[in-house]
Amino acid sequence: MNRTNLYDLVQMGSPEAVLDEVMTVLHLVSHDFDVTPVVSAFMTTVDLYEGRYPGYKACNTQYHDLNHITDTFLAMARLIHGAVIEGESFSDGEIALGLMAALLHDAGYIQETHDRNGTGSKFTTIHVRRSMIFFNAWGRGFGLSEEEIDAGRNMILCTDLGVDILTIPFISNAVELLGKMLGAADLLAQMSDRIYLEKLLFLYHEFKEGRVDGYIDEVDIFRKTVGFYDFIARRLETTLSGVDRFILLHLKIRWNIRDDLYQQAIENQKSYLNQILAIPDADPRDYLRRNQIVAKVHKEYVKDSGTDAI
Repeated sequence: MNRTNLYDLVQMGSPEAVLDEVMTVLHLVSHDFDVTPVVSAFMTTVDLYEGRYPGYKACNTQYHDLNHITDTFLAMARLIHGAVIEGESFSDGEIALGLMAALLHDAGYIQETHDRNGTGSKFTTIHVRRSMIFFNAWGRGFGLSEEEIDAGRNMILCTDLGVDILTIPFISNAVELLGKMLGAADLLAQMSDRIYLEKLLFLYHEFKEGRVDGYIDEVDIFRKTVGFYDFIARRLETTLSGVDRFILLHLKIRWNIRDDLYQQAIENQKSYLNQILAIPDADPRDYLRRNQIVAKVHKEYVKDSGTDAI
């Protein structure tokens, strides 16, 4: 029996295909939804990540890349649609703002053109604050009100795992819910990615440059990710108020699918990770073959000294 996978629904590697799907979802939310501001913000984001935004370099972080942004953008749209199906009410402006925040939630990783030191990975521990600063400047140029900018900044703040969401001064219950949905979309997009396990190698090196403690070497990040799955499951259920449930409602209406394909993808990744870590005296990198990421990481990062090799 053939089973539908998450990556079968949309060509996730194509920003254009993702944008087309989000437009479809928004018209399911409201037949006369004005998509103009969302499309404009999307084009701005693509320009930013591809090095065409004035004053900024192209994205040079390979975990937090444009593909992660478009994945989060799509997950956010799907969550919004599911929430509306369940009976939640948002204005078109609030929905657009939530999608703008999704697009720019990691803008803090992008370096300014004058910055010649390292990569955007060095901003790992402060990237959320930098993203909020970018959203502030961009929002004013885009014509957002100060209230809208504050709302968007607070949504972005919900993606910071170190911030207590209860302390964020949301202007309304709708904005709080959208913030929690963005926090969930960010996590679901990362962990359901078909190449999530391979991309953990990129994340390790982002952490290394960003001076994030707690990881001995590349293989250690795989070991630590086993516990991270449980942490994220608890965060989705409690801190983020279980908003990931909206995905299932969206999938049922949009695709006539009654399985949560995001959770299915995450569970598949988790199961495979546990499987390869359980192989005696084996290097888990030997069992990760998608997109030749392991070879690319080895070429770019592993020095003759063998610092990151086991």
